[in-house]
Amino acid sequence: MRVLGMISGTSHDGIDVAVVDFTQDAATLRGRIAHHGSLPYPPQLRAGLVAALPPRHITAADVCALDTRIGQAFAQAALAALAEAPADAVCSHGQTLYHWVEDTSARGTLQLGQPAWIAEATGLPVVSGLRSADIAAGGQGAPLVPLLDRMLLEPTVERGQRAGALNLGGIANITVMAPETEPVAWDIGPANALIDAVVAADPDSVDDFDRDGRLAASGTVDEELLDHLLTEPYYTLTPPKSSGKELFDSLYVEKALLCTDRRPPLNDLVATVTALTAEIVAQAVRDAKLDVLYASGGGVRNPTLMRAITDRLPGLAVRTTDVLGVPSDAKEAIAFALLGWSTLHGLPGSVAACTGASHERVLGQITPGTGPLVLPGIPPVRPLRLVVSGGTA
Repeated sequence: MRVLGMISGTSHDGIDVAVVDFTQDAATLRGRIAHHGSLPYPPQLRAGLVAALPPRHITAADVCALDTRIGQAFAQAALAALAEAPADAVCSHGQTLYHWVEDTSARGTLQLGQPAWIAEATGLPVVSGLRSADIAAGGQGAPLVPLLDRMLLEPTVERGQRAGALNLGGIANITVMAPETEPVAWDIGPANALIDAVVAADPDSVDDFDRDGRLAASGTVDEELLDHLLTEPYYTLTPPKSSGKELFDSLYVEKALLCTDRRPPLNDLVATVTALTAEIVAQAVRDAKLDVLYASGGGVRNPTLMRAITDRLPGLAVRTTDVLGVPSDAKEAIAFALLGWSTLHGLPGSVAACTGASHERVLGQITPGTGPLVLPGIPPVRPLRLVVSGGTA
């Protein structure tokens, strides 16, 4: 079965897509990447989305309009991907607008991008709304990539190693695998979120991110401000835990500047929030006592951030997921292709040990395409390992 996975993450800059052709061989699932890529949001839509994110307050009319417009953007992205490689079904994460956490418990989550637009445009069944079932079962609804991480890292763990999979998106998350123990995963804190926020807020900046890490590389860390940022209570919470731009919003750094009475120039400010990301990531990795770390996400394209992380982890083998056959900029889209495959086959997509749920769940809802909905049925053997190929397509 070929599944098109689609997601726009917490950097909310565009839609990542991956068409993966899955075939099962007993307990091994093989995924051949037929196509992967990314399509930026139209500027007007992205501006509307940014204007709707916390801490801003919007109306039900705004939410309705965004749900439709994001759904239409995902439909166009699906058509573009399917023109490169056909598929049998689509799995769309959509765009998270709000992730509701109270007293360390996730109460609800809202992903926009009405799947009916994708189904109507493509004629294919669409799996969507993948986080809510885990939250209803007492979980965080995040991260959802541990299904992929567990299946990818199983051979490493079988060799007796402790392995980690780190994603550096808007928010950093990690999955930790070790021999003879259940996997654990959690949201560490901001990866690109605060870097992007301070760059975008500067009226003289032509970008809304630190291109190639140049600003951070040219700046000096403000140690007083960094020390203040590291006092964030979220970092001391015990996993499982999840977070997003509800906490690390566009005003987060500005509030810290007011508290510390600091006003560094842009390059020093970017250097400081880059150091913040590096420090919280490195601390999480050190605590996990890993033998090897596989990184993915937009942050791996920031050499200054990656150098800051690796400098804090001397002696640890840090690689990108490309060595596992998974392009580092397409990992989440591939993960959602796998989640869609699992749902369509009646298999759980959540890893309860990672999200804190009381039990694993088959995730999401299925919007039928233009033809009869025919499901393949539950396979006789549940796949435990995933072998990915075609990552250079």
